[in-house]
Amino acid sequence: MLDLDSFHELLQTLLRNKTRSFLTGFGVFWGVFMLIGLMGGGDGLKELLSNNFEGFATNSAIIWEQQTTKPYHGFRKGRWWSLVTSDLKRLREQVPQIDVISPLASKWGVQAVNGDHKFNANIKGLLPDYAKVETPKMYYGRYLNDMDMAQQRKVCVIGKKVYKTLFPKGGDPCGQLIRLDSVYYSVVGVDYAGGNMNINGSAEESICIPLSLMQRTFNMGDNIEMIAITARRGTAISDITPRIREVIARAHDIDPTDEKAVMVFNTEVLFGLVDSLFSGVDLLIWLVGIGTLLAGAIGVSNIMMVTVKERTTEIGIRRAIGATPRVILSQIISESILLTAVAGMSGIVFAVLILQMLELGFTEDGIVTSHFQVSFWTAIGAALLLAALGVLAGLAPAGRAMAIKPVDAMREE
Repeated sequence: MLDLDSFHELLQTLLRNKTRSFLTGFGVFWGVFMLIGLMGGGDGLKELLSNNFEGFATNSAIIWEQQTTKPYHGFRKGRWWSLVTSDLKRLREQVPQIDVISPLASKWGVQAVNGDHKFNANIKGLLPDYAKVETPKMYYGRYLNDMDMAQQRKVCVIGKKVYKTLFPKGGDPCGQLIRLDSVYYSVVGVDYAGGNMNINGSAEESICIPLSLMQRTFNMGDNIEMIAITARRGTAISDITPRIREVIARAHDIDPTDEKAVMVFNTEVLFGLVDSLFSGVDLLIWLVGIGTLLAGAIGVSNIMMVTVKERTTEIGIRRAIGATPRVILSQIISESILLTAVAGMSGIVFAVLILQMLELGFTEDGIVTSHFQVSFWTAIGAALLLAALGVLAGLAPAGRAMAIKPVDAMREE
């Protein structure tokens, strides 16, 4: 341990060589700044990208129809076909690995009106189970339920942008009526989901109504546009995709190998790619940060070696008047630790301030949407790493100082 006099002497030594200390400390400062800044920036980028998929099931798939590209059962290629509600039963009975099956129908550009306020919205016809595929974030009220479906209630759940346009004064809109084309619907909820992983349009610009009501109102008959599914725990969507395509294709006289006719978008693959990207970013951050930090520590060690050489006479005299090797070792390592700690902690503080300023640019409605900061324990870990690097950086110079003999020091003088 250093007493007060030793600590004062240590500061005086560093101040006498302030230019050299500054240049040496800057290497450590920059290394720590890079490490903390990259870690905080990486976490913020990860959260920013994750927000695009907020609330969306990772083990899901979306099925929709397109023109056939292969002839089958006497039908030419290029034939249009449509998914129907009976496809839900087929999938449920023939693909038991499926957990949630939720159909989706939509109609674009429907004018929603509330008094003098208008909004061109996307109308989605859904079942309550769709909330297990794309989780809503209810700001007011509730989501669609089974009673809405059974009774074909004229109710709706409106998105964030729809709400702010039709109800600019704010407040709870539940129970109020809005008009979609010529039909009035009662608002039962406001969905504030803001993810960009949306099916058939952004949730912020959509109005959700019961599927059965939509099919009747817009004369859609039994047709649906998409089917959203999730797999049971332990089942990969990619394993059941061929079976899903086969069940639907055979029911509509389509070649089961015609992948373009029965489109199955596997979100599991997308999330896997994102996870791999995040892992690569984390590895790159640690490589760059640790590499820069080690370079700074090597610089500290080199400067301490030069300092020891310049202080050969001083160290020799101290050895001659009774200073033990342990005292010399403690002094050199303490200088190294102090220099590393001051520069390193300055780098941590500066990096945190920069990250805090960056975070202010990612706010919405006064709420931070992406946090560009490191955790408390990460900062503690960085401080402990600095202490360890300070010790390592001082070992070689300290060994050289301990090897100095008083006679050699006097001869050099």
